Amino acid sequence: MVEPEDIASESGEEEPSNPNPGSARGGLRIEKNFIDGLPEAEWNGPIELVERENEAELAIRTMMNERVLGFDTETKPSHRRGEYHLPSVLQLATSDRVFVFRIEACGGIPFAFPVLCNPRIAKVGIAVRDDVRNLMRRAPFDAHGFIEISDYSRKAGVENTGLRALAAHYLGFQMKKSKRVQISDWSRRLDKRQVQYAANDAWVGRELFLKLESTGIVPKF
Repeated sequence: MVEPEDIASESGEEEPSNPNPGSARGGLRIEKNFIDGLPEAEWNGPIELVERENEAELAIRTMMNERVLGFDTETKPSHRRGEYHLPSVLQLATSDRVFVFRIEACGGIPFAFPVLCNPRIAKVGIAVRDDVRNLMRRAPFDAHGFIEISDYSRKAGVENTGLRALAAHYLGFQMKKSKRVQISDWSRRLDKRQVQYAANDAWVGRELFLKLESTGIVPKF
């Protein structure tokens, strides 16, 4: 789990830094040609795009009885040296739908504090330390209940730490990952492709955690 003092910098959107370099060295490497040969899959359930503070608060209240939430953020890319942007989008996947919050339109990140600070709700994904650290730059909060999936897949001998590779290995499908959408401007109104992309990441993170939990790779939360 991630506590505020444990949050460390990571490189890349989906490749968290290894807190124990070499821990998976000599393990299984998921190759691109294997991933490309798998059937594609994406979230096809309800997606709630939330763009108002009162709607965001209501959505958060509906999650308070969830045990596990898929967690991710999206940020406008930086194209110049020294340029930095705060996260623009927060995604939370429940058991039956995915919420995509435009943070600025929702009055900032405090609307999500009841979930983000709740130690009884697992927030799971890839590169969560970096995401939490950047959300804290919007407004400090006590981060509890965050779980970095790649910490456990490394211990299980898988070298890859990215969401797409881990989904291929453990879930048996290929994520639809458009580079063009990934590097698009997340600070503006979102189009359908961005909303679907954001929902996919949170959904896969949740499904991956549940799979690893069911097989004993991740301890029962």
